[in-house]
Amino acid sequence: MKIYVPMDSAAKALSAEDVVAALRAAAPDAQIIRTGTRGMIWLEPLVEVEIDGVRHGYGPADAGDVAGILDGTSPKALGPVEDLDWMKRQTRLTFARVGVIDPLSLEDYEAHGGLAGLRRAIAMTGQQIVDEVKASGLRGRGGAGFPTGIKWQTVHDADGPQNYIVCNADEGDSGTFADRMVMEGDPFTLIEGMAIAGLGVGATRGYVYLRSEYPDAITVMRRAVEIARQASVLGADVLGSGRAFDMEIRVGAGAYVCGEETSLLNSLEGKRGVVRAKPPLPALEGFLGRPTVVNNVISLATVPVIFERGAQFYADFGLGRSRGTVTLQIAGNVARGGLFETAFGISLDEVVNDLGGGTATGHPVKAVQVGGPLGSYLPVSKLGAQLGYEELDSEGGLLGHAGLVVFDDRTDMLGMARFAMEFCAVESCGKCTPCRIGAVRGVETIDRIAQGDPAAIPLLTDLCATMKDGSLCALGGFTPLPVMSALTHFPDDFARAKAAAE
Repeated sequence: MKIYVPMDSAAKALSAEDVVAALRAAAPDAQIIRTGTRGMIWLEPLVEVEIDGVRHGYGPADAGDVAGILDGTSPKALGPVEDLDWMKRQTRLTFARVGVIDPLSLEDYEAHGGLAGLRRAIAMTGQQIVDEVKASGLRGRGGAGFPTGIKWQTVHDADGPQNYIVCNADEGDSGTFADRMVMEGDPFTLIEGMAIAGLGVGATRGYVYLRSEYPDAITVMRRAVEIARQASVLGADVLGSGRAFDMEIRVGAGAYVCGEETSLLNSLEGKRGVVRAKPPLPALEGFLGRPTVVNNVISLATVPVIFERGAQFYADFGLGRSRGTVTLQIAGNVARGGLFETAFGISLDEVVNDLGGGTATGHPVKAVQVGGPLGSYLPVSKLGAQLGYEELDSEGGLLGHAGLVVFDDRTDMLGMARFAMEFCAVESCGKCTPCRIGAVRGVETIDRIAQGDPAAIPLLTDLCATMKDGSLCALGGFTPLPVMSALTHFPDDFARAKAAAE
């Protein structure tokens, strides 16, 4: 009997280890395989039992459910996992193996298409590799949406004695967990993507900058690098090609601003994590002053499928200039939270009310914040917006890392605006005045509004304009998005504060 149980952090937080202990006690001869999560977090821990080659799910399971799971009488039976609506409606490319394979089995990885992309890339020149990424339309999944191939081209063409690949795994946005899911559930796809990037731009060294709050991801990634090195996927002779690429995992202390690429590079060099002025661009003078590709986890983890299936296959998915798939992370006050991968173009309404099942409380949806703590609060009237970089931007939103946080009608949006300003004040690196001082003044100004001072509203608007135009990086520059969207779309919450004060 084969039984699959996630070792993903979300499943472990929901007592997956207790379920595994009970399974081992009740069925000592069963083969228990630990996987990543399928992304249906509301069903975790999800236990899958293989019956005639088909994996049948049970969840959310607890230790007391084990007897019924083993004898097939459990009321938590879900049927074949691949037939569940959540799974059938996805286009799983980046996450095709997550939840399916043993994350640390290179044999499983290869059996499910792994390393095919790297083997193809080995037979190509650096320019051909870069051209393939350009043709795919892949854009940075970390927030800005900058074309990945253009960044690679810049590093490829740069004149330097050493180029580097740096993976930004400092996943700090609220409501985001896709990077963690990949690293815990399919680490070799990130390693393969970084190796392909290295071959493409002539880099022989790579680093994954991983936040310390992800201990399980750190453990899995470090072990995966060791396994890849032993199998010559990494090292001086990548898969016998005569070309070199090696990498290591570096752990950051957890500053939000280190998700910004230049601040990350400073931290990676052992310096204080503060933002650098640009130019020069990291693609020209990045890590240790050398040409550096800095890409997000999802961007790099998507590269292998592009090379396995071809650039055109990937580019055929999507909407407008947003090609391929988007990895939606649905969180907050929502009935069904989790990760859903689909082609760009799906509407917010379908994600929140159909896939997510509306709010967990049963109250009406009031707002959805897309793109982390720096994203706009979008009202119900904006839920028809399609999820694409330009499409969401035209509605005043920010796609960012594609994290969605849902709020119901009991949420005080003035309070959420204050939270955004306070977050900026706490997380600011302190280098530029608009962010360092502006966020503190912003909290004070919102407190004045809450106390019923009508003169504070135009002051807040002016302050946000200054932060947007004058901040050195996106932390101060984008904080006005949630603040002003709350003020614009939910004026009643600000008016109620004035009425209460009177």
